[in-house]
Amino acid sequence: MIEVNKTGVLLAPTHFEFENDGVLNPAVIRIGDSVHIFYRAVRKGNYSSIGYCRLDGPLTIAERWDKPVMVPEFEYESHGVEDARIVKIDDLFYMTYTGYDGTNARGALATSKDLVHFKKKGIIVPPITYAQFVFLAESNGKVNKNYYRNHKFYYQKADPEKKIMLWDKNVIFFPRKINGNLVFLHRIRPGIQIVSVNSLKDLTKEFWEKYFLQMEEDIVMDPIYKHESNYIGGGCPPIETEHGWLLIYHGVEETERGRVYSACAALLDLNDPSLELARLPYALFSPEYEWELIGEVNNVVFPTGTALFGDTLFIYYGAADSLIACASVKLSELVAELLTYSRKNEK
Repeated sequence: MIEVNKTGVLLAPTHFEFENDGVLNPAVIRIGDSVHIFYRAVRKGNYSSIGYCRLDGPLTIAERWDKPVMVPEFEYESHGVEDARIVKIDDLFYMTYTGYDGTNARGALATSKDLVHFKKKGIIVPPITYAQFVFLAESNGKVNKNYYRNHKFYYQKADPEKKIMLWDKNVIFFPRKINGNLVFLHRIRPGIQIVSVNSLKDLTKEFWEKYFLQMEEDIVMDPIYKHESNYIGGGCPPIETEHGWLLIYHGVEETERGRVYSACAALLDLNDPSLELARLPYALFSPEYEWELIGEVNNVVFPTGTALFGDTLFIYYGAADSLIACASVKLSELVAELLTYSRKNEK
């Protein structure tokens, strides 16, 4: 078992209206000795924006804004901009987030050159309804039926006359181009999928229709262990190591006390990250303290960003959908542990 050190709560809600009901799920990027954090800030009524703070080193708060850095502007995000992740590719920062319109939750993108001014690029996940996805997935014939038998999730509370879009969240770019392409992970329950394109302009409706007709080729990981048996999803942007891309992701298990969200770890191939090389057969860490067990959503640790200082990897996560906390591990030890669980790829 790998040793994990939980350093405790890092950020809590304040009296400012935009974050008076919760802070969680931060995007994190280290520049020099500073760690920039773009976190989901929730005001009463469950409306989300993106707040900002800067750390000196991994844990010391040096600056925290009293207003959000990003707010809803368009219909697709009218109820909230949520759960950001951030990487730098060449000279551009890519911030992905979930745009929520009150019915649909879908992955969107904003870019920046200075981490202050962001230009929104809109929704970058499939512009199709859940019903259209079911048709394409069933036509495929090779995809796990759990991908398209989610009618209860989509329709239990919704107006059946509404066009429920396919929920596609946890969009996370790799921090460099791979074989000349932009590559990102995304999540359609219950697994994690991958996209590789030369340009974001390639993400047309026709692209996605073809993608789903051969979807089994683009599934990176599906749940296989008990602690992730309900579904999995991307967590932090992948970290490049000599042995592969280290992926910290989240896994969800249905238990007697409800769903439990844990932080998990895997290794993906450097040149073809659709190939899984190794996966921990146990959770990297799970809810255990009161601030992880009790909150807006109980029993949640939800990792979304990391910062590496020396050999210590700091993992920042949402705790019980109410607070932001941090845990740390030795990177070399985690990779070595993963390599003891190398998996023979089945593709």
